[in-house]
Amino acid sequence: MKQLLITDDDYNSRALLGHYMTKEGFRVLEAQNGREAMQVLESQAVDLVIMDIMMPEVDGLALCEYTRKNYDIPIIILSARDQLSDKEQGYLSGTDDYVTKPFELPELLFRVKALFRRYSFASSDKIRLNRLVIDRKNYEVVNGDEVLLLPLKEFELLAQLAEYPGRVFSRDELIYLIWGSDYGGDERTVDVHIKRLRQRFDGGFRIHTIRGIGYKLEVLEQ
Repeated sequence: MKQLLITDDDYNSRALLGHYMTKEGFRVLEAQNGREAMQVLESQAVDLVIMDIMMPEVDGLALCEYTRKNYDIPIIILSARDQLSDKEQGYLSGTDDYVTKPFELPELLFRVKALFRRYSFASSDKIRLNRLVIDRKNYEVVNGDEVLLLPLKEFELLAQLAEYPGRVFSRDELIYLIWGSDYGGDERTVDVHIKRLRQRFDGGFRIHTIRGIGYKLEVLEQ
């Protein structure tokens, strides 16, 4: 189930939108200002953010910039500001869509679904483990602002395990998938690479040893 974060300092607006999106099959989280939204993003797996601009403490434009910088998720700004310059500022801050108030709830739903389709297509080569993004196309791992370039076999091993979280892979299976059927070494190579991955990463996921069999990756709750 997709999880939406609705950020608006107006309780009635949050309640109306939250009730509608819940009926449409989404799980809804709420925040009443940008600072609170940042805390939710850090502690929850959010799939899309809907935010107002005019909010106390941290406004919507600052929240939009923060979200775009730290999370690869869709963003929709809802605002009563309907001037072209206001929309320009919203898009420059990183929003994917800008919806002016008042709006029809079904139209907003269409936009949410369209963004999910767009992101699903664009992210087909990406695996997400909370804030960690494994980009199989560019062979890099992104952790917030940090881009990690792993040795090729370590990257391929991590991507293989992360693509199927919870599934147990035997050492022989991993040798075949990562090193190939003609590999002349032994299965201890897998153990060495797993050890290196554990040393590199201490959050977002855990690689478990399944005694006598192999390994599986578990995505940690945030």
